[in-house]
Amino acid sequence: MKKGNITGGLILILLGAWFLAIQFVPQLAAWAEGSWALSIIGIGAIFLFVSILNNIPGLSIPAFIIGGIGGLLYYQNATGDWDNWAYAWSLIPGFVGLGLLFFSIQTREKGTMKAGFILLFISSILFFIFGSFLGGPQLITQYWPLLLIAAGLWSMLRSLFGRKKAVPAESVQPVETIEEVVEEIVEEDTEGEKNEN
Repeated sequence: MKKGNITGGLILILLGAWFLAIQFVPQLAAWAEGSWALSIIGIGAIFLFVSILNNIPGLSIPAFIIGGIGGLLYYQNATGDWDNWAYAWSLIPGFVGLGLLFFSIQTREKGTMKAGFILLFISSILFFIFGSFLGGPQLITQYWPLLLIAAGLWSMLRSLFGRKKAVPAESVQPVETIEEVVEEIVEEDTEGEKNEN
């Protein structure tokens, strides 16, 4: 069995069940029409569900991107605060970071986890910086310099107390003395003269 066929079939089944439920449950239809952004969150949830069920870690990244954007749209639709797109776009790299973190949990790759945390941090900094200049909530945006302080402290502590990588014994070359280096040069010169003769 191909995973792609299973995944495609599962997505079609879930979408068909959703549209069938909307037709036969009037309250669900009224709710779905009033909150269209929840459909986008639902699509992200389907991607995540398929990722977990079929063990396809790569689908978790678009799942978090789609779900995160759907969450932003839901908030903006509910509050009418569409102007926050001026700085809310900076959360999208954070959604990618969350997807990478979930991907790393599924695949147990430490490098991907590190990349996810870096994207989350960059996204947070961008959100607070742009939010403070472009009309974000003052209670949140006035404290964005704390993120820079925390990053600086983390970097300093990591360099001071971080683990140093041990060098394998086989890769360590013995140090040559000056006399040994001179002897090698003399031997190479004498061999070169013999070859010329």
